[in-house]
Amino acid sequence: MKQAIPVVGMMCAVCAAHVEKKLSGLQGVDSCAVSLASRTALVDYNPEVVSLDNMKEALQGIGYDLVTEPDRDLEAIERQSYLNLRRRVIVSWILAILCMAISMHYISFGNILTNNILMMIISIINLIYCGRQFYSIAWRQLQHGSANMDTLVALSTAVSFTFSVFNTFWGESFWGSRGMDWHTYYDASVMIITFVLTGRLLEERAKNGTASSIRALMGLQPKTARVLQQGELSEVPLSTIQPEDVLEVRPGEKVPVDGVVTEGTTYIDESMISGEAVPVEKQVGDKVLAGTIVRQGTFRFEAQQVGESTVLAGIIKMVQQAQGSKAPVQRTVDKIALFFVPTVMAIAMLTCVLWLALGGMDKLPQAILSAVSVLVIACPCAMGLATPTALMVGIGKAAEQHILIKDATALEGLCAINAMVFDKTGTLTELIMDNGQLIMDNGQLAMDNGQLIMDNGDGAKPIINYQLSTINYNGEKLKDSAIEAVQQLKHHGIELFMMSGDKEEAAHYWAEKAGIAHYQSKVLPQDKEDLVRKLQGEGKHVAMVGDGINDSQALAAADVSIAMGQGTDVAMEVAQVTLIGNDLRRIPDAIKLSKRTVNMIHQNLFWAFIYNLVCIPLAAGLPYLFGYSWQITPMLASALMAFSSVSVVLNSLRLKIQK
Repeated sequence: MKQAIPVVGMMCAVCAAHVEKKLSGLQGVDSCAVSLASRTALVDYNPEVVSLDNMKEALQGIGYDLVTEPDRDLEAIERQSYLNLRRRVIVSWILAILCMAISMHYISFGNILTNNILMMIISIINLIYCGRQFYSIAWRQLQHGSANMDTLVALSTAVSFTFSVFNTFWGESFWGSRGMDWHTYYDASVMIITFVLTGRLLEERAKNGTASSIRALMGLQPKTARVLQQGELSEVPLSTIQPEDVLEVRPGEKVPVDGVVTEGTTYIDESMISGEAVPVEKQVGDKVLAGTIVRQGTFRFEAQQVGESTVLAGIIKMVQQAQGSKAPVQRTVDKIALFFVPTVMAIAMLTCVLWLALGGMDKLPQAILSAVSVLVIACPCAMGLATPTALMVGIGKAAEQHILIKDATALEGLCAINAMVFDKTGTLTELIMDNGQLIMDNGQLAMDNGQLIMDNGDGAKPIINYQLSTINYNGEKLKDSAIEAVQQLKHHGIELFMMSGDKEEAAHYWAEKAGIAHYQSKVLPQDKEDLVRKLQGEGKHVAMVGDGINDSQALAAADVSIAMGQGTDVAMEVAQVTLIGNDLRRIPDAIKLSKRTVNMIHQNLFWAFIYNLVCIPLAAGLPYLFGYSWQITPMLASALMAFSSVSVVLNSLRLKIQK
């Protein structure tokens, strides 16, 4: 059983790595992928061996939590958490400004000791109220022999605060007696907390943008429904709707659940599900889908699929799971994240030792400040957010374009495709229908003033305004989007192949009309798989596009499998990418989006690694070795660290506005 479960308490990539490691180690859990950006754990587990309560208990032991209770509203939890964080940020800034004013002598109370004691009191309030979460999480991490970003913040602020307390009461006797200057660094400890909290607040606001596609999909679901009970209509919560209930929907309202029309005629806008812009007429016996909008006509229908069983719920679940999945590159980043914090702590200790070794006790203040700067400036968050934020935006944008991507591997794999195999019938072509009935049964097709007409012996009648060049004696027509999609795919440098069970003449006809040079006729399901594997053997990255059961073998064998949304359930189950509706132009759209997303991931990772590679030596005091008496201070380090995380998220959000 695979399920995306919300996780509470994660603050950095190391947190996500710890949660993933803990859940993966539980008996009965086959696999687990934790996304920091979406705050979810995508867990594949055996419910007969391990329960959600077992997972929850295991995570609570290391300072995190799972939202498994149906009555717990994740959105309300996140909103309250955001409001609490915002409150702490406001208080922290007030305390920081007050502390800085005293430190810079804008406010003075007569003597140094009084000023230092006041700054100490301000720092204590700031550490306990605004920064207590850093210390509580760091303590729980320490109890389990691990460390994360909170550990670095807690350690750096504790060191600077403790050193300042020592100097407040014993600075003059210890340093002054040796003829050395001494200072307190309360402002540094306060500003570190302030900047880190501010960075997290900005990060949370930016992350809300990455999840906007899911909220938009969820917003399609109405909160209530109008149910017919004992001849009377009453409005009830959506959660109470049961199969076989009769519901009424009026113009301008959203269909609450999936069902079948039992009374009335209506026109429904299904564009949010199918991508088709024109409202569809629905009569008695026709199926209606949750989330679609009634444009004209009141009707009643019988509920069939409710709750998690609706098509819309399935789409939301697929997008959530995809956003929680991990691209292959993220696995490497996660391994680095686990060793990142211990490595930074070791570098900070080494920095302190080297300063003392080179300058003796005279350099103790410099050694401590340099170590604190190293602890503060190191940022695993930027690395941890680089991949999942870009994936969340990319997969969400794909969903908005009616492209459902099952996992991050498929999104990453699409950009490498250089060969694509198409099934013909149902994929490139579609059967000609008249009022829902298939035509070409002993009939004759002809053109009359641009109209296609058919004569079954009972007189000629117009069928539909299709060009004769797209009509074949098999009763098919090339999909309207096929030629443009093929041209766009060729523009991307992708070699195209068509597989058809038709005879040679028909297969040649359709391949030529679509603009596909390579084709095979009279093929069986095994032939499609054989072609995919042959192309792979030539070193090509192959995508298979199909819609039927006979395509499932080839879909499973392909590097990326793409199913048409109006195809069979088997094809869509096997496929990694599903196109809702019939528009083949969504395939090149998906490839373009994949390239942009992967490019964004590489940008994010590059800048995240460069940031740490450059800033940590500068914080340690490397410029001093080259004669420059400058380094990154703890306050500047905390500001840079906060900015690095926010910049990665904001960079990923650029995907939303790219065309």
